[in-house]
Amino acid sequence: MSGPTLVMGLGVTGRAVAVALHARELPVRLVDDRPGSPAQAIADHLGVDLLAAPTGDQWPAIVEGCTRIVMSPGVPDGHPIFDAARRAGVPIVDEFDLADEWDQRPRCAVTGTNGKTTVVTLVAEMLHRSGIRTMAAGNTDIPLVAAIDDPDIQTFVVEASSFRLAHAGRVTAQVGAWLNFAPDHLDVHADLGAYEAAKRRIWDGVATPADAVANLGDPTVAGHAPAGATGFGTAAATCRIEGDGLWYDGDRVVAVADLRRTLPHDLDNAQAAIAVALRSGATVDGCAAALAEFDGLPHRMQLVADIDGVRFVDDSKATTPHATVSAVTAVPGAVLIAGGRNKGLDLTAMSAASPRAVVAIGEAAGEITEAFAGRCPVTTADSMAAAVDLAAALASPDGTVLLSPGCSSFDWYDSYADRGRDFARHVGERTTAVIR
Repeated sequence: MSGPTLVMGLGVTGRAVAVALHARELPVRLVDDRPGSPAQAIADHLGVDLLAAPTGDQWPAIVEGCTRIVMSPGVPDGHPIFDAARRAGVPIVDEFDLADEWDQRPRCAVTGTNGKTTVVTLVAEMLHRSGIRTMAAGNTDIPLVAAIDDPDIQTFVVEASSFRLAHAGRVTAQVGAWLNFAPDHLDVHADLGAYEAAKRRIWDGVATPADAVANLGDPTVAGHAPAGATGFGTAAATCRIEGDGLWYDGDRVVAVADLRRTLPHDLDNAQAAIAVALRSGATVDGCAAALAEFDGLPHRMQLVADIDGVRFVDDSKATTPHATVSAVTAVPGAVLIAGGRNKGLDLTAMSAASPRAVVAIGEAAGEITEAFAGRCPVTTADSMAAAVDLAAALASPDGTVLLSPGCSSFDWYDSYADRGRDFARHVGERTTAVIR
């Protein structure tokens, strides 16, 4: 391999890829449309020039002579690098391809519009409790190319976003799960068909249909599932709710009453995790123990406080209408705080929810107002502090304030986590009660 590997985008994944290539004494070329200080710092550390904000006519020269291009998550399908790569005959790959080239240990992978991080976290804990040294990686704080540096890990649990699946040359997860499908990321993918095509690649690497874990209750997922897939989400599936328990084939894994999270989407996530973990070598006891102690993840239907009978719930991770509708359905009559930056989605889909009232925020406040016009009272807030105050007044007495935005956070915040923390901070200012 004589030419450099071009790393496009120097976020968390791109920086890890650059470090991994450099550690293996492979030449790199670093490019970023909007480089921040971490991008420049990694270029300085590696002693490599950073090409910043190239114009369209520069791309042919930039890709010329490169052996491959590692595409970071979130580069839109219409970016000029794709055309330049095609014209130059330079293949585009993902960090998963590099990890596959450098490491052959087993891995399972999880994709879906919603629930990926939760299921990945559960599967990793189930495997750990079954005596298998495991690490969660991919679309997390730990890119896969960094995770493989740990020689003690036996199995990797990979969170596979549509961006990664779309760009990978090969998808080689031995067990792959597709949780659900709804419109998302249309600000990055060319269209909904491209997004769907990326998702269905999760099963490209499975050796047998049974290693394809599919939500048979989701018509899109079920339509792509191979015959003989390990299903969940229906009464007749391999992993299912039967009576008062969660079952896998003929084994009762855990009683629903023993779970701390039992909303409908929680039970779907639990079924998916059981199926992936058992297909990946976990024990029934390991799965049951992990589920019985799982309290959920931050910013995912997380109770922040109960103040004078009003519950405040942080679901900031909900960045699609589909996720928001699920959240409102789980908390009937909630006052919904929704909005942010639209990801190219049809926000009128939120009208399938039936909140008591809506407080619209952020760039998409007008679209949120339109979605709920005539269905329930809608007001607009110009800050999270104002949104919390308005929603609390509308929810009182004995109601719920639900932050479930249905949009990304990038108008007001750096991440959905920042948005959730700001919500919790303003809720906390309303009382001296302990934040849970």
